[in-house]
Amino acid sequence: MKTLPPPMSPTRSRVPRLAALAALLFVSACYHPGRFVWVDDYREPPPSRQDDSYLIRNGDLLDVNVWNQDRISSRPRVRDDGRISLPLINDVDAAGQTPAALARSVEQKLKELVANPVVTVMVQEAQLIRVSVLGEVRNAGQKRLEWGAGLLQAISEAGGFTDYAREDAIYVLRREPGYQDPVRIRFTWENLSRNEGSAATFRLKTGDVVVVE
Repeated sequence: MKTLPPPMSPTRSRVPRLAALAALLFVSACYHPGRFVWVDDYREPPPSRQDDSYLIRNGDLLDVNVWNQDRISSRPRVRDDGRISLPLINDVDAAGQTPAALARSVEQKLKELVANPVVTVMVQEAQLIRVSVLGEVRNAGQKRLEWGAGLLQAISEAGGFTDYAREDAIYVLRREPGYQDPVRIRFTWENLSRNEGSAATFRLKTGDVVVVE
């Protein structure tokens, strides 16, 4: 008849738990996030135009209105080559310009054809921005968001955090002109959820990568 082993003492049963806790604390102490800039210290490059409220993108539907000239007003959609087709002046570069800048460009082209043209451009249907959300989220992948969306919307679209997410280690990787490596902008969930500081006004752009560690 086999003899059962003696029951483990309370002291011995706590040893594996204490070891696991010590290992977890050691890993946390050794965590190094690498180079980054806190969102409150991040400064976007100065815009190349005075009005940078919105830059027209491929796929946007525009309303180009020439005052008192209904026959040459139109509602073109920006093509994949970044241009639009307008009556009388044919193709015009649109992507990357603000609506105000595009209106001034169209006015210049119409001056030889229309007396004192006054042009207004409005974005009737803005193309969604595309960002990637990776790391400790429940539904990682590329997300399509409304223009002006922030990190809260991106994390929500990704299904929220997993149980292993570090709430003080949320990053946006953004490529900027003149830099080989993307800028790493760091956020905390506390500032995001409380709508505090620069985190509250930070807006995502197409091509941004959100990483939750």
